[in-house]
Amino acid sequence: MTNSRRDFIKTVSAVAATSAIGTRGLGSVDRLIANAQPSVGDPTYRELTQVALDAARAAGATYSDIRISARRSQGIRTRENQLQGVNDSDTLGFGVRALANGAWGFAASNILTKDVVAQIARDAVAIAKANSTVQLKPIVLAPTPAATGEWKSPIRIDPFDVPIGEKVDLLLAANAAAMKVNGARFVTSNMFFMREEKTLATSDGTFVVQTIYRAQPSMGVTAAAKGDFQSRQSNDVAPMGLGYEYVTDVNFVGRATQWANEAVEKLSAKSVDVGRYDLVLHPSHLWLTIHESVAHPTELDRAEGFEANYAGTSFVAPPEKMLGKLKFGSHLMNIRGDRSQHGSLSAIGWDDEGVKPDEFMIIKEGVLQDYQTTREQAMQLDWWYKSQGRPTRSHGCSYAQSWQDVQFQRMPNVSLLPGDKDTSYEDIIAATDRGIAIIGDGSFSIDQQRYNAQFGGQVFYEIKGGKIVGMLKDVAYQMRTPDFWNAMDMIGGKKSYEMGASFFDGKGQPPQVNAVSHGCVPSRFRDINVINTGRKA
Repeated sequence: MTNSRRDFIKTVSAVAATSAIGTRGLGSVDRLIANAQPSVGDPTYRELTQVALDAARAAGATYSDIRISARRSQGIRTRENQLQGVNDSDTLGFGVRALANGAWGFAASNILTKDVVAQIARDAVAIAKANSTVQLKPIVLAPTPAATGEWKSPIRIDPFDVPIGEKVDLLLAANAAAMKVNGARFVTSNMFFMREEKTLATSDGTFVVQTIYRAQPSMGVTAAAKGDFQSRQSNDVAPMGLGYEYVTDVNFVGRATQWANEAVEKLSAKSVDVGRYDLVLHPSHLWLTIHESVAHPTELDRAEGFEANYAGTSFVAPPEKMLGKLKFGSHLMNIRGDRSQHGSLSAIGWDDEGVKPDEFMIIKEGVLQDYQTTREQAMQLDWWYKSQGRPTRSHGCSYAQSWQDVQFQRMPNVSLLPGDKDTSYEDIIAATDRGIAIIGDGSFSIDQQRYNAQFGGQVFYEIKGGKIVGMLKDVAYQMRTPDFWNAMDMIGGKKSYEMGASFFDGKGQPPQVNAVSHGCVPSRFRDINVINTGRKA
């Protein structure tokens, strides 16, 4: 261990003895951590985690885990030719989860001393024992092998090493490019970066260290003429689990001109005629439809009713009547869950229970095969896995948004796999006689069971005789989830695969956010009901 690492822990402990460490509380916490990266062999972190595990066991826990997390985030906001603000924050703390008398307890603190760590562990056990008095059924965890190792997001350039001035210059250059387009009136652009350095230890023998990066550039352009306003959001440039190189690789300045031109074109676009159309959905749009109508209803806690009070339930329930039976979509529909896709927001080495994520089929050839699970939830499907000759194991879907929040089942990457043929987006358009192509995600509405929904988009194009004949506006489509996915009759190949993503997948009570990506290919859906959102009553 380096002297700087030991000095860092001593500094934190000294400060914590007199005051809590909050956001930006130490100012240089992130830099100290960066200079003394926690490692598997770090005796200081091992000692702190072992204190927690020992205290939890002595208090009566049958299982416990501790997460120590240091997170830094940075956001930069601009409008036209002005910098509107820079936010730079960091937070450091730990959380202990304990299983006692068949129930969970959780407690957290931002004071990293042995005494406090031990007390927090005992508090977690005490909470678990109190919860056990109303626990209807004892919690049982699926087995998972002990893990030891380190993992880091595949970045080339640490965004926190890039001067803020350089980032601002890029955003203002993009704004200037957009404003040069005649008719573009307002432009906003932003960058957001996150780095989390997380150590996890469990009473099962796991000790892992991860450094997770995420990056997102974004822009919004508004065009105006004769009392009409139309906007274009840059959501075809998705947030990614990469470094600053992603911002430069996506040609943000060059794309700004395209987005501005599309916003202006919307002003003169034809308002859509209501009716039924074949829809050609670009990946920059389809990812959100997947998120809302496929990924959410296949979360097992939602299907079992545990999220009913806040996030809702699922039409994909109960599992015993759905698994291997529900025809969710057409034979072209193959949906996979994973936390391993390169550059995805959900990419990790281990989840917050120390489970190394796997790739698992949620839907195969249109039929439901599995749900998203944690160690606790996997045991609820033990009967299904045994019937399939598969081991009962978690799919690595346990995650907490911060050290002060308890981990629970959160969505991994849930993706539509490409077809066998090398079909492109253009090929699908060429094969469509009468339809609408939709690019980018927009507003949406979906019921609590994820069954009835409505989706908008960013830009829309009318298709006639296999060709794009002009832009449309005021487009939204309505759907019932199984009907919609069974209407999919054409999908793209591997070369057309792209990822969309969100930092703000909300769930839980109290609510937490989760960062998740969804890969997919352009796809066609036949005879879908389209409404006009611009019609006046």
